[in-house]
Amino acid sequence: MLRVFVGEDRLAAEMALKRVIGGNYEVFEGENLVVNDLPSIFQGTSLFETGKRRILLKNLSENPALWEKVADYADTEHEVVVWELKLDKRSLGYKNLKSSGVEIQEFALKAKPEAKMVFGVLDTALRDGKRAVAQVEQIELEQDPFMFFGLMVTQALKKFEQKGGAKEKRLLKELAKLDMEMKTTGLDPWMLIKAFLLRVKS
Repeated sequence: MLRVFVGEDRLAAEMALKRVIGGNYEVFEGENLVVNDLPSIFQGTSLFETGKRRILLKNLSENPALWEKVADYADTEHEVVVWELKLDKRSLGYKNLKSSGVEIQEFALKAKPEAKMVFGVLDTALRDGKRAVAQVEQIELEQDPFMFFGLMVTQALKKFEQKGGAKEKRLLKELAKLDMEMKTTGLDPWMLIKAFLLRVKS
């Protein structure tokens, strides 16, 4: 079976790769291959194993002549994963893969939260915890909770440097508590962040 993984989230892609082809597989780099190599990769047998091969092909799209032909082997009996950081969806190779019904999985890095956005959520939480939670619920599917937390800490430190009052000190203590919870409890980090936003005003 042929699959295509695309995206810059290497950790997520590697986890998926292990689920699909395990930890022992052959690796081929696109820059080292020519079109005539494809039949032996997709249809040949291994010198060391009998039966189904497990193969990882990297950066094939950087070799256009090769990339256009990959879909011809969509029905390979081997477990083959093509891993690309980025794909041009306008390319003939991509269109051929889609028309052949090849599974294409995307592993995009989650966007880093903007400092301005986090600053707004934190300020809102100091006035209205429920409203701050509603703001977070609009963005949590597209953001990384640990990056979000890190920026909240940065904003809280700026507040403490500017005012240095009891309110700012307590905010830092609450964030330290949240940090410990996120590292040790195993609970959903967004759930912990929402609980923090609800209690931080009181």
